[in-house]
Amino acid sequence: MTASTGSAAAFGSPAPVLSYSPVVLSVPGRPVDLQVRVSAPATGTGLPVILLSHGHGGSNNLSSLNGYAPIANLWAAAGFVVIQPTHLSSRTLSRQLADTPGAPVFWRSRAEDMSHILDRLDEIEKTVPQLAGRIDHDKIAIAGHSLGGHTASLLLGARSADPDTGEEVNLLEPRIKVGVLLAAPGRGGDILNGPMAEMVPFFHTTDFSTMATPTLVVAGDQDDSRHFTDVGPDWHTDPYRLAPAPKILLTLFGAGHLLGGISGYDAAETTDESPERVAALARLTSAYLRTQFQPDDHAWQAACEALTTGAAPAGRVEFK
Repeated sequence: MTASTGSAAAFGSPAPVLSYSPVVLSVPGRPVDLQVRVSAPATGTGLPVILLSHGHGGSNNLSSLNGYAPIANLWAAAGFVVIQPTHLSSRTLSRQLADTPGAPVFWRSRAEDMSHILDRLDEIEKTVPQLAGRIDHDKIAIAGHSLGGHTASLLLGARSADPDTGEEVNLLEPRIKVGVLLAAPGRGGDILNGPMAEMVPFFHTTDFSTMATPTLVVAGDQDDSRHFTDVGPDWHTDPYRLAPAPKILLTLFGAGHLLGGISGYDAAETTDESPERVAALARLTSAYLRTQFQPDDHAWQAACEALTTGAAPAGRVEFK
């Protein structure tokens, strides 16, 4: 089964998915081993990769390799190999790493985790049963939710100043060809006036003008992150509006910060529980990535026609 037929199966009849964890990678200088979960379709070759960066969140295991099953499983069923690290910022590690430099958010380490994964993709492929020889190492995407969206933005070319030194940090990862930002944070500066803004000084200097990699920005029209800013839901569209083309903005109607519940099944913090919204998001993002990796594949156009038009559209799409 090819990636394209896998996608058809994922949004028609269920497609079998294999998930394996933890793959443990020892990284010099990292205070704990880097652990990842790998999910993939049961069959198929030439599979593209999605690196998925988790958010911070209020639950322990959702901010780890054990989270994001609703979206990760759908992506895997659609023909992608989904690799999910447990970043040092995970609540599963918060007590252990409380006094470690960079705590509690480890913003730079989060991005470095993804480069470590790509450095050792051969090792990961050989470790996971039934995966060897099935990955296309030239088709790499990054996806990130919430704080993970900031992580993904940096890997896609956005810049930020190190709050400790004031020096601009460039973490662009050229092996990543395309990105999907899910409810990612927007611009900084004076608009970061919420009660939690001081906890994320690296947000204040985010510069999207250097984020040239093709990216789909996904925002919920009900995602009002008052703990960071009083700008409202439009704040999450900044990575689209402030970055150079080519970019696409997908605004999901009725969606809050969890975009229907992508971080976990029946997660208590999901204010807009909607399996249908998650399924629509998975189909649209999968189609976007397929068309980016194979321009003669019209999956994106078909998904947009099916899900953003008609009497009850899931959302709207803007291009630049």
